[in-house]
Amino acid sequence: MRSFPGWYGIKGVFDRDRARQRAQLKDADAERRDFASRTLLVFVLIALLCCLLIGRMVWLTVFKHDEYRTISEKNRIQMVGVAPPRGRIYDRGGNLLAYNVPVFSVFLVPELTDDVDATLARIAGLVDLSAEEIAAFHTLARQRSIPHSPIQVKLHISDQERAIIEVNRHRLRGVQVRPDTVRHYPYGEVMAHAVGSVRRKTEEDLRRLDRPRYSQTQFIGKRGVEAFYEHSLHGEPGSRQVEVDAHGREQRELDRDEPQPGHNITLHLDAELQVAASVALGDRRGAVVAIDPRSGGILAMASEPGYDPNLFVTGMDPAFYDALANSPRKPLFNRATNGRYAPGSTFKPVVGLAALAAGVTDWERTLVDKGVFRLPNSTREFRDWSWTPDNTGGQGVVNLHRAIYRSSNVYFYELGSRLPVDALPRFAAQFGYGRDLSIDVADAADGLLPDQEWKMGARGERWYPGDNVNLSIGQGDLLATPLQLATVAAIIANRGRVVRPRMLLHSDANLPEFEAGDEQGKVVDGVGPQDWQRMVAAMEAVVHRGNQGFRQNGTAWAYIGQDVGYRMAGKSGTAQVVGIAQGEEYNEEELDEFSRKHAWFTAFAPVDDPQIALCVLVENGGSGSSVAGPVAREVIDHYLLPRLTSPSPPATALVGEPGTASES
Repeated sequence: MRSFPGWYGIKGVFDRDRARQRAQLKDADAERRDFASRTLLVFVLIALLCCLLIGRMVWLTVFKHDEYRTISEKNRIQMVGVAPPRGRIYDRGGNLLAYNVPVFSVFLVPELTDDVDATLARIAGLVDLSAEEIAAFHTLARQRSIPHSPIQVKLHISDQERAIIEVNRHRLRGVQVRPDTVRHYPYGEVMAHAVGSVRRKTEEDLRRLDRPRYSQTQFIGKRGVEAFYEHSLHGEPGSRQVEVDAHGREQRELDRDEPQPGHNITLHLDAELQVAASVALGDRRGAVVAIDPRSGGILAMASEPGYDPNLFVTGMDPAFYDALANSPRKPLFNRATNGRYAPGSTFKPVVGLAALAAGVTDWERTLVDKGVFRLPNSTREFRDWSWTPDNTGGQGVVNLHRAIYRSSNVYFYELGSRLPVDALPRFAAQFGYGRDLSIDVADAADGLLPDQEWKMGARGERWYPGDNVNLSIGQGDLLATPLQLATVAAIIANRGRVVRPRMLLHSDANLPEFEAGDEQGKVVDGVGPQDWQRMVAAMEAVVHRGNQGFRQNGTAWAYIGQDVGYRMAGKSGTAQVVGIAQGEEYNEEELDEFSRKHAWFTAFAPVDDPQIALCVLVENGGSGSSVAGPVAREVIDHYLLPRLTSPSPPATALVGEPGTASES
């Protein structure tokens, strides 16, 4: 049997275990080794992290310095565009026709407000803000390329409105009242159609414009001179370098690159003459275009009724605009350049010259005008303006000279029937019929000069002899604008030397639009000096031949030819608007206003040294001599009389009269 160990045996076992444990705990070298290895590991990790940090700092501060500095500067500094001041427009006498007026406007920075629509509603509650202005704000916001830049909400506020905005500034986060400029037209309606106007730019405009150049521009030229010379009047934008905070709010201006103002331009227009033309037309619908035949410069271009172009800048009530746009009097329509009308008898001098050039008549050839004309083998009657139902009308014996001053339709019917097909359209094209001869008149219409090719293409019909007959008195499909007829008058005043109408007199820059082209100075083909002089004498007789008895006076003598302080050549015209059936008599009293005949008068003076040529149109006015003639006389008087220092020249011989023995 195995014996159990005693107390000392057990104690010895425990002593040996404690001794072994003490030996293990007292191993300092091992402990140091463990500590050192752990410390080294930590140190290596820290060193690696420091190296990474230092390397990153070196990378950012040395190798990426320029890039991150640029980014930092962009966050702190912003470039803001500055719109250039628009160039001024002057008339020939130095009178301002369009310039910029300093005003205050309301702007909004969308990023600085929590709710843009709510802020706009608050503004509308304080000042008059239309739906159109709100829509324009949203359009500008979409066009904006620079964040945090102010967007115009309302242009040109009054001092009272400015005070209201300032008092309520605490409720209008992001709203600013800033200095601005607005285009102003001191002559208002009088110059509206000639000078034109600026309108707010649209997204469609931006598709054709240089976006950076127009980034800060609110208004661009949309009509007249403002539109044609937009490139020169606009100028070059500048910029502002501003410091902003972390929220993009402007703190201060660091630098400024001033914009280059638009070029100033001076026009041939005479503001006083323009006013005189407008006054002479009065409340009637119509147009007056006056040209200096020596240069082609447009002295006046009035279209009545007009409109106030300032309202298109500062804004107008929608109901008021609708009334303008839908008015039967069409005040927004430029009759001077876009109104196309049958020229009536004002076309007859061109027909006479065409017949002389084609050799189908001469100044001595006569016929008996009994008031009606028929083509061979035709029963259709073409009547003279003096026709009467009892066949007692007509002009009697007429030659070309008398046919002009008495405006004999029958004589020109006969000429038209004898002229070769298309001979008249080809000749008339040299005077600018059927095309725009102007150099810098925006959107001027071409009119219509019909020929057999046009008729076949437009209507699928051939040219008939009756078409030539109608064309010979300025009726049928022939259409012309007052600007074109003023140009014709200037060419006749120059005895055939062509001038192209122009608005620009000079500018403080060399403008490519000023070039006149090769056509300026050409001479109408086929007409000799003698024929020009005799045609001028016939047109002079229209105004100055009087006291000769019944049906012997010039058609305009009784209305404008007496007590004239200079010699004027002219031609009246009365253009039919609605057709009159065969056998019926024209009765103006039975027609409504817009169906009555148009009244024309073209003229130039003085005859021997022409300084002004003009055309007058009175829509649905009736007789050219009695209605349009006095307007022409008033305008020419205003322009010439102050300039004439010598007494009236003696009456010139009225050559080319046919014999009077068989006249009736």
